Amino acid sequence: PNGVKAWALCPSKYVQDAVRNVKEYAKENISGFHWVKKATAPFPRGYEPECDISRELKPELASMYSSQIGVLRWMVELGRIDIQTEVSMLASHLALPREGHLEALLHIYSYLDDRHNSRMVFDPTYPTVNKDEFQTCDWKEFYGDVKETIPINAPEPRGKDVDLRLFVDADFAGDKINRRSRTGFIAYINMAPVAWSSKKQATIETSVFGSEFVALKHGMEYIRGLRYKLRMMGVPLSGPAYVYGDNMSVI
Repeated sequence: PNGVKAWALCPSKYVQDAVRNVKEYAKENISGFHWVKKATAPFPRGYEPECDISRELKPELASMYSSQIGVLRWMVELGRIDIQTEVSMLASHLALPREGHLEALLHIYSYLDDRHNSRMVFDPTYPTVNKDEFQTCDWKEFYGDVKETIPINAPEPRGKDVDLRLFVDADFAGDKINRRSRTGFIAYINMAPVAWSSKKQATIETSVFGSEFVALKHGMEYIRGLRYKLRMMGVPLSGPAYVYGDNMSVI
């Protein structure tokens, strides 16, 4: 939209082939199969996989369920961020998938059937960052005069520098059974998304602050690794990474 030429990633053919294969399999092997038309979201409204108490899948369908989770995970890697959380939630039930989980999986494919032609654009444009939103604080009293460690064997930076941004959030106690929260983040180099994650947190936090803090920790660990990787590839960084969140207590 801004007139800049950029690379883009479109897994349309892969998605269409996967949808067609699932349709053919379901028609032949799933009794009472019903393909949802015009699915407006990856999951049916209000569906929570952890609360599903439908019948367990037979071994043949459980195997099919497992393989299709793998296919959907690869779609996420190819840029289908819009289904990432739902695929992660269904993947948590690979050990004991149920009929409701399979129906939810087919619902995701129905959603993809109408939206196969998505495209992720790796826009090299520099983002507009309002630096007034980022307060400057003096933490020397707590941490001393610490600085970012620069690899001593990093090559000399060449070319244009890049901006790094991280958007991070947490879904507090999103799992209704075990009360585990979920971390979600997306990282950008300039205006290009380069990494995305939606994953259950390993610990059970008792407050929104705790879940948001863990999410920010996970995001910052990734950004630190990304900064190291870029430096080792000789890519110059314009300055600090800009981190966005919605919990001011954590920030």
